[in-house]
Amino acid sequence: MNPELDTHVTGRRVVATLVDGIVLSVLVRLVTWALGSEIDPGVDGFDLTALSTGGSLTALAVIVLYYVVLEGTLGRTVGKLVTGIRVVDEQGRRPGLVSALVRTVSRIVDSILGYLVALIIVVNSKRRRRLGDMLAKTYVVRA
Repeated sequence: MNPELDTHVTGRRVVATLVDGIVLSVLVRLVTWALGSEIDPGVDGFDLTALSTGGSLTALAVIVLYYVVLEGTLGRTVGKLVTGIRVVDEQGRRPGLVSALVRTVSRIVDSILGYLVALIIVVNSKRRRRLGDMLAKTYVVRA
């Protein structure tokens, strides 16, 4: 890992996650509407964990594509762009699609309790990495 890269961006990561959540909410609604799918609102509203309907599967596909394509090719999502951070590999380059996929799939664990698991791991790791970063051998740094 390039020691010159600044990985102390925890606050920016939190804000980026919130921004990405808003962007994804809009994207999922637009795509499901355009495809004529319905999102199962569940008991308390929109529920990404209810994968039994076509709308929820569409939502899952939008979310996976959003993170994999943007982080894999650009190193940034909209939230990361807004907050001035990016994802890099161990050499400081864009991570690529495979690493972005590993980071994205690991969000299943990282997002437990509203990303509390990720936050606990990040603040307790030496280079401020969540589980997905460790598995994909990536870092989130100042852009």
